[in-house]
Amino acid sequence: MSHSHTHNHTHSHTDLKGRNLFISIFLNILITASQIIGGLVSGSLALLSDALHNFSDVLSLLVSYIANRLTKKKASAYRTFGYKRAEILAAFINAATLVIVAVLLIIEAIKRFQNPQEIESNLVIWLSLLGIVANGLSVILLKKDSDVNMNIRSAYIHLLTDMMASVAVLIGGLLMKFYQIYWVDSILTLVIAIYLIFMGLDLLKESTKVLMLFTPDDIPVKKIVDEINAFKSIKNVHHVHIWQLNEEEIHLEAHIDFNKDITLSEFDYILQDIETLVFKKYQINHVNIQPEFGKDDAKDVIVQD
Repeated sequence: MSHSHTHNHTHSHTDLKGRNLFISIFLNILITASQIIGGLVSGSLALLSDALHNFSDVLSLLVSYIANRLTKKKASAYRTFGYKRAEILAAFINAATLVIVAVLLIIEAIKRFQNPQEIESNLVIWLSLLGIVANGLSVILLKKDSDVNMNIRSAYIHLLTDMMASVAVLIGGLLMKFYQIYWVDSILTLVIAIYLIFMGLDLLKESTKVLMLFTPDDIPVKKIVDEINAFKSIKNVHHVHIWQLNEEEIHLEAHIDFNKDITLSEFDYILQDIETLVFKKYQINHVNIQPEFGKDDAKDVIVQD
């Protein structure tokens, strides 16, 4: 069996990513604490629900941070892949909590809408401004990594929706202060929560696909098999698996039946060509091929073990 690695990623920015996450955690603990106190003092349920939202942020950032640290841990005999999937798992957990928090907010907003209460609006205004500033800073810190990393993206979405929630609370606070419109709070909470569900489900779907070892959407298995089959020394390609380990690694394994009984060194040359082909065209960077000649086994492209 041959196994090859073609690494195409640098890992120098993971420390920066960890540092940015750490700062964001600190900022969010600050907001959560002040919003809980503020919510209790002012009687604003919007502030308390925003605090709940922010607390879910602290948890999601912690999960992301721990996952980010775990990813750097070395593989061992018992964990041959190391903790490379920790970040995907974190993204899955975060997405699930996003949806749960959103549902809770919707229930709360409906109750609140039916029974609006008077609220100490000055406190609401100042604390929502604090929320906007702190979340805004966190969003800026994580923006760059959120494009390439599912784990950071889940934390980033949490923070972005939080910032929007704080803007909504601010608008609500101003309307309550100047116009005594106390129901506006519920409407804004509903809008934020619906957006949260929308984003959360999308991320849930994405991380589930990776956890279930589904073939990435942009990889055409049939086409890859045909391209490998086109090599003149190859009789057929079967027993194919293509999956994504994490954001950086895509694996391909297959059995290849050769036309004649070739030497190992000949096989190595062919293997190199296959690796170059799948890496250049499809970014598959781990290739594992089992060579065969006249072996009697199922020749289906996809075999269920």
